[in-house]
Amino acid sequence: MNPSTIELNDASVMAVAGDLRALVGRLRRKLNEQASAGDFTPSQTSALARLLNDGPATLTTLAAAEGMRPQSMSAIVTVLEEAGFVAGAPDPADGRRTILSLTDSARETVYAHRAVKDDWLFGAIRSKLSAREQLELANSIQLLKRLLEP
Repeated sequence: MNPSTIELNDASVMAVAGDLRALVGRLRRKLNEQASAGDFTPSQTSALARLLNDGPATLTTLAAAEGMRPQSMSAIVTVLEEAGFVAGAPDPADGRRTILSLTDSARETVYAHRAVKDDWLFGAIRSKLSAREQLELANSIQLLKRLLEP
């Protein structure tokens, strides 16, 4: 039987979807155990990552990108500012707006935590998967990326 001709029924695909969702959640928690971002909540950590990946943003833009109200994002940003991880500066184009960006300290912390997580994952892949399984995992990553394409 050729694996490329096998087609899963809807119930099987739904089971795969549930298993994948649960597995991604467990993997995320395990990675977070390796290098926590201090006492920050997942929303605060997500805002930090957004500013790191997308660059400086206004509160409104950041809230929209995170799918929340500006008032909720304001509370998150306040905590990050108090921790010295986010700084605001007047928008040169419109002084009424504030542009939020990460501080150097925040960048260093985020990069350090990512490195710890990557090191743990590298070790787990190397120690728990055979060479063939490592190749299968690499190929699977391409499939997972396709799930996120528009």
